[in-house]
Amino acid sequence: MSPDFTSLGLAPTLLAVVGELGYTHPTPVQSASIPALLAGRDLIGHSKTGSGKTAAFALPILQGLRFETRAVQALVLCPTRELSAQVARELRTLGRRQPGLTVLEVVGGQPVRPQMAALHRGVHVVVGTPGRLLDLQRRDSIGLHAVTTVVLDEADRMLDMGFGPDVETILAALPRDRQTVMFSATMPPSIQALGRTHQRDAVRVAIVEPETARHEIRQLRLETEAHESLHGLCWLLHRFPHKSALIFCNFKDTVRELTHALVQAGVSAGRFDGDMQQFDRDQALARFRNGSLRLLIATDVAGRGIDIQGLDLVINYELPQQPEPYVHRIGRTGRAGQVGVAISLTTSRQAGRLRVIEELTGTPMEVLQRTPADDPGLPRLLEAIARGPEKETVLITGGRKDKVRPGDILGALTGEAGGLAGADVGKIEIHDRYSYVAVTRGVVQHAVAQLNAGQIKGRSFRARLVGQG
Repeated sequence: MSPDFTSLGLAPTLLAVVGELGYTHPTPVQSASIPALLAGRDLIGHSKTGSGKTAAFALPILQGLRFETRAVQALVLCPTRELSAQVARELRTLGRRQPGLTVLEVVGGQPVRPQMAALHRGVHVVVGTPGRLLDLQRRDSIGLHAVTTVVLDEADRMLDMGFGPDVETILAALPRDRQTVMFSATMPPSIQALGRTHQRDAVRVAIVEPETARHEIRQLRLETEAHESLHGLCWLLHRFPHKSALIFCNFKDTVRELTHALVQAGVSAGRFDGDMQQFDRDQALARFRNGSLRLLIATDVAGRGIDIQGLDLVINYELPQQPEPYVHRIGRTGRAGQVGVAISLTTSRQAGRLRVIEELTGTPMEVLQRTPADDPGLPRLLEAIARGPEKETVLITGGRKDKVRPGDILGALTGEAGGLAGADVGKIEIHDRYSYVAVTRGVVQHAVAQLNAGQIKGRSFRARLVGQG
């Protein structure tokens, strides 16, 4: 039987609120995290949304506050305004029996003056987005000298949206003798590196699937003749639903021919090969990373630098000549605790090559059976897979060297002038002289118009929709 909240070391006032809210037993992430955080340990938590992680860090924060000191003692960084509001609301709810508790949201898209005034009066906990927090720092409106705990909530999403440099700047401004807590749904190398740099002997809490279900790649193959490869590929793309798929070819000419055929049929596809200019390669990768390009077709040489989180399907349009590239190709799926799928188109003359690959991987490929009953033909398959992505990409002609940050773009789109909901804005990538942002298709034209009509950080930049191909 799982422990109850009374066994975790929480103060009576907090236990009373927990009882009033109807919570009886802590979730696994709460059971593992709360005692460690109450003991002052750094912590890196790996748990999915809905696991109860907000209460896992909120309750220890509330227990450690010195209410007689009206200074910022805890800082919670979130990737979006919506999550900031949710966290602040839960902190206030859990702390409702603690007289004088002051929790302040500092986020873009809202007037900064009231936030500055509240900070001047004194607050205990600040919850906000990195961009607005940096803005307040530059204005000398927020003191961080008394911060004893900092939490990065949904840290993976924060880095995925391009907030990494802002987070680093904020962490560097905090007292060294502090508690650093990170919660993340996935554990990419960037999160692990952040922990190594800014945490000390951190407790690791992983609430994930059993080990036997993790890091698994299901390997399959479909036998077809070379002249029917496009037909076979489309059947696979239809048969195996996916948000994004990486398709490998052996030659640049094949990449170009396949991309052209798919785009002509209305499929969301882009190429990635060594003949492309760097700007075009950056653009293709940005669109693929943010989900506005569903298929990326690449060669081995160009594809070495591709690291996409959440990639659920890899297809070998052509089986590589050597077994090592096969292992590198399929290794791009099945990450972050998910079961990946890797499928190869093979011909009857490749038995020897298949045998060498299977010996290297230690796993035989499952053979797919395609019958006339489940194959409507190439034209109908192309029509079936020609659905567009949920978001499209907007290119903005301002970047890192123009002092543009992700929070500036997010604020321009979701503030009073932009009017977009936070859910309509996806991944933001900042390059030296330009930036990319994913926006929901139904409002992307409005977003482009508002960006062109308005300003970012007091300057005008041009924005345009990035096309297919």
